[in-house]
Amino acid sequence: MAELLDELWKYNLARVVVIDVSDDYRLMQPPLPSIFYPVLNELWLPRHQILQSLPGSSLVEGYLYDWHESPPEGESDWFVGVVSSELVHQLVTKGMSTTSAMN
Repeated sequence: MAELLDELWKYNLARVVVIDVSDDYRLMQPPLPSIFYPVLNELWLPRHQILQSLPGSSLVEGYLYDWHESPPEGESDWFVGVVSSELVHQLVTKGMSTTSAMN
């Protein structure tokens, strides 16, 4: 009987660390390294077509996808930056009122 040398799930799943990058927008600051943000969620997702599925995923309720960072070769942790949907709404509303005031 054939014997597997490693656990196959390691090759089929990726650990996704969802981080809150809302302060970048709130404070209008350049991004920090991924490890400096608060972690909102950690989950395992199928590696198959992960690049296409991450932007459309609702990984944390009340947050919107902003960006993702793929892991270096040989590591499995993906970082996904999300922004508070409430903050996005405030920024959009503020931007629209500023534009209206200019006209």
